[in-house]
Amino acid sequence: MSSDAVLPDGYPAFLAGLKVRIRETRVRAAISVNQELILLYWEIGRDILQRQQEEGWGAKVIERLSADLRKEFPDVKGFSPRNLKYMRSFAEAWPDFVFVQEVLAQITWYHAITLLDKVKEPAQREWYIRKTIENGWSRNTLVHQIESGLIEREGRAVTNFSSALPAPQSDLARAVLKDPYIFDFLGIGENAAERELE
Repeated sequence: MSSDAVLPDGYPAFLAGLKVRIRETRVRAAISVNQELILLYWEIGRDILQRQQEEGWGAKVIERLSADLRKEFPDVKGFSPRNLKYMRSFAEAWPDFVFVQEVLAQITWYHAITLLDKVKEPAQREWYIRKTIENGWSRNTLVHQIESGLIEREGRAVTNFSSALPAPQSDLARAVLKDPYIFDFLGIGENAAERELE
């Protein structure tokens, strides 16, 4: 059928519905990959932390582990020594697997790193995590809110915010779709055209 052919009456609505379903499925798939990546990084961090405590592993072992992982997975940039140390800090900061699985897995790795670097108080970190989820903040918005002292302006009490991810149009959902850690983990290289990824 050529593009100039007369289309059936219901075709435009059918096409519009398919586009919505495809976009929603892509967002759910990216969110699922993000959740698995967060859980993997937490597990790696927990295992490193445990071995450091029980077996006395030092920085040299992390350097070697990084080299061995990068050799096995050369297209994944997430196994640098620095990132492995972040994984360790991540597991140390949030030792509760259930919290990681149910709450932290809703934000990106960049969000988690930002919280580790910029917020030292555990209750404040949790407050910013829940605000990020509630409002769908991008990493840059999170940084701005931390640096502008939003927690002091709104009060320090941790409230029971909704744990559902905002609509696909939110900053957070878009950040998940563009997170280079997700693309590296999936083996999608930097040479992939953006229009193909979108």
